[in-house]
Amino acid sequence: MYTLFSKKNSEINMQSGAALITAVIFFVALTSIVATGISGPVVRDIRIIESAENSRKSFSVSESAIEDVAYRLKTGKTVSDVEVLTIASTTATTTIATDPISGEKQLVSVGDSNRAVRTTSIALITGSGTSFNYGVQTGEGGLELQNSATILGNVHSSGPIVGTGNTMVGTLISAGPEGLVEDLYVIGDVHAHTIKDSIIFGDAYYQTITNTFVSGEEFSGSDDQATSTLPISDAQIDEWEAEAEAGGIISTPCPYKIEDATTLGPIKIICDLEISGNNYEVTLEGHVWVTGDIIIKNSPTIKVADSLGATSVAIIADNPSDRLDSSMIKIDNSVEFEGSGSGGSYVLVISENESISTGGSNTAVDISNSTDGDLLVYSARGEILLQNSIGLAEVTGYKVRLKNSATITYESGLVNLLFTSGPSGGFVIKSWGEAE
Repeated sequence: MYTLFSKKNSEINMQSGAALITAVIFFVALTSIVATGISGPVVRDIRIIESAENSRKSFSVSESAIEDVAYRLKTGKTVSDVEVLTIASTTATTTIATDPISGEKQLVSVGDSNRAVRTTSIALITGSGTSFNYGVQTGEGGLELQNSATILGNVHSSGPIVGTGNTMVGTLISAGPEGLVEDLYVIGDVHAHTIKDSIIFGDAYYQTITNTFVSGEEFSGSDDQATSTLPISDAQIDEWEAEAEAGGIISTPCPYKIEDATTLGPIKIICDLEISGNNYEVTLEGHVWVTGDIIIKNSPTIKVADSLGATSVAIIADNPSDRLDSSMIKIDNSVEFEGSGSGGSYVLVISENESISTGGSNTAVDISNSTDGDLLVYSARGEILLQNSIGLAEVTGYKVRLKNSATITYESGLVNLLFTSGPSGGFVIKSWGEAE
């Protein structure tokens, strides 16, 4: 009886153990199936997220690289036919192909982050006109600021930049071995052979510095920056004058006075021009060449015709027989300048007076008393004086003086300024998009 009971008991235990093992096996198998079913989508989601993140990185670096190359081409900076940009583990390679006939440049940038590839492309064409790359650019006569005059934008001068504690926002370059920045409050970097009596909230690059606070880094012994030619050539101005003359010639009455709403240009006026009167509009349909002085005063509006679209128009004071005591421009008393309304359109006033650069004392362009709007001022060999509550987009001259509350606020679109005729003013974007 005892043996039989033990044998049966053992058989029961073995059957129970086998059943338990079987249950465990089924449980493990079921758990594995469930885990696999759950983890599979999770792994796929993680891979999708990683792929999307890599794709985003590729696109961002590709776009950054192509923007950098496009900017350097548009501003005349050095650039190779193949440029490589690497940020963290993501690399973008930008190539430049140039059409030998049209001069159009095709930029293609391929970004790669862990084999996730994104490609962007830009087509650049040349615009007609000129480019202004600084809020103020001067020749050897330099830049002088007095009272509360202010500049918002980069400045390049081949002469000294001297103030009376004025605020300037942007990078200042006073080029050459005689370069000088003195008595200014600068929110930006400064490059000059000598820096004196200034406060600089940025970096300073110099040979000599005295009595100056610099919040950023100081680079003593820095090379002097190169001087630069002004952006509009004599040949360009000659071409605009020829276009104005082709539109017709006015010789009488002299001086030629406009005192009511009218349309003007392209035209050559063979004497002084005076635009004066209250609250009327002179619409410019082309360049205006005045072989004498130009006076604009007492609240008229000078406007580029809407029909010209995004192009700009020049008003030129140039008496080739007298550029010392003639060819001057005077603008005052609430004169307003307007582009066409299409964006990127300006009135450019040019004086060919060269008194200051030859040792004389005549001011080529004198603008004061609430003049404002879409106005650019240029005098390659003369002095430009801006004073008393005026606001302009850009000024370029042999010498520039700002007084009282005159303000220059640079607009970046000036690097793509277009005119109705003339050589290239730099590259403008024809198309931009993702290629793949």
